[in-house]
Amino acid sequence: MKIAMWSGPRNLSTAMMYAFAARGDCAVVDEPFYAAYLSATGIDHPMKSEVIASQSPDAAVVAAQCIGPIPQSQSLFYQKHMTLHMIPEFDRSFLRSLTNVFLIRHPARVVASYAKKREAPTLQDIGFVQQADLFDAVAQHLGRAPLVIDSADIRANPRESLMKLCIALGIPFTRNMLHWPAGPKSYDGVWAPHWYNAVHKSTGFEDPEGALPDLSAEFQHLSDAAMPYYQRLAPFRL
Repeated sequence: MKIAMWSGPRNLSTAMMYAFAARGDCAVVDEPFYAAYLSATGIDHPMKSEVIASQSPDAAVVAAQCIGPIPQSQSLFYQKHMTLHMIPEFDRSFLRSLTNVFLIRHPARVVASYAKKREAPTLQDIGFVQQADLFDAVAQHLGRAPLVIDSADIRANPRESLMKLCIALGIPFTRNMLHWPAGPKSYDGVWAPHWYNAVHKSTGFEDPEGALPDLSAEFQHLSDAAMPYYQRLAPFRL
């Protein structure tokens, strides 16, 4: 099975990748369209040149890899994807050969976290609009809503949430998913030194989050703009 997990940045996505890698039967890949996205858009991101040098910048090549043979002769292939990387110019037909899951997080938490890593984020940067668009495309193909999981539920009860996800995917749950070794991982993207400082200190999912963060007026406006897209997917969460 090839599992494509679609989220925006700062959304528990790296911890989820670590959880699946810890299973022992699952190959993982970290944001395979990142270089293609940067090459196609010309947008400036931290470590841009290193990212482009580390991956194929050809979206068609990346898509073929996503639906091709599973690496390392494993039975599962977990693909951590950023929704903003799937720009309209890229052919999305490969999605039909994947099991697509959507990982969501409250916009206020995403904005507060993202703003610490990159100045002046925009609605396009945080991926909510693109996530809803991809969700609709997959739903139209399936004839039903695809799987949705909320990072708040995972933080509140990792075991229960991951068990629900595994049942929905039709794969066995293993307690190995709840823990991983601290530090960088061999499968981290080259951009990890900029983005993964906190998750590299972790050995499992963090405790439930507290109250929503207080945002400046500018960031509150951004969170409010993203909220309708979050609310469209939230009713479908496991």
